[in-house]
Amino acid sequence: MTHPIAVYIHGTDPISQAGVASQLRGRPELHVLGDAGIDDAEVAVVVSDAMNDDVRRSVAALRRGNRPRIVLVAGVIDEAAVVAAAEIGIVGLLRRHDTTAEALVRCIRKVAAGEGDVPPDLLGRVMDQLGRLQRQVLSPRGMVFAGLSPREADVLRLVADGYDTAEIAKTLCYSERTVKNVLHQVTNRLQLRNRSHAVAYALREGLI
Repeated sequence: MTHPIAVYIHGTDPISQAGVASQLRGRPELHVLGDAGIDDAEVAVVVSDAMNDDVRRSVAALRRGNRPRIVLVAGVIDEAAVVAAAEIGIVGLLRRHDTTAEALVRCIRKVAAGEGDVPPDLLGRVMDQLGRLQRQVLSPRGMVFAGLSPREADVLRLVADGYDTAEIAKTLCYSERTVKNVLHQVTNRLQLRNRSHAVAYALREGLI
């Protein structure tokens, strides 16, 4: 039998927090933590009226590295809220009027397992928006959502293989100045220290 998922509940108002906590206490698959146990939380459920600055502050205060994984229960969730939530690391979204105890437990279990959960009616619309953004804005500029352009990925793959600047330039038919500029742009944009840090980041994120 797997261990109960450690869950912390945070409401932007105390009534919402108490209501959600009361729905989840006693569920054998969950262990609802008090304030003293927040550092042990695997999943944090944030309850709010909307995706707003209060939620952003709450998520920033709750997250320590990659834990806990965040679920947002909000009265209003639209396409803009999905994008804004993703930007700050929220991986589960539920509309308050759809949030039964069973639905919330299912969402928490998915999020704890490393999956995401978004209202199905929004997923297609968000994907369509992202596709248009890629085609109309990013692709013409040689950029991708992954954070690396094809040229940047090619250069970093060769750095990872031990090629120096001159060898990369020769292999890709670039000037050495272009190779240096590509590496400079990547490290500056992603706030990385040097080319080794850039390669480590790209490998860790699955970009190359």
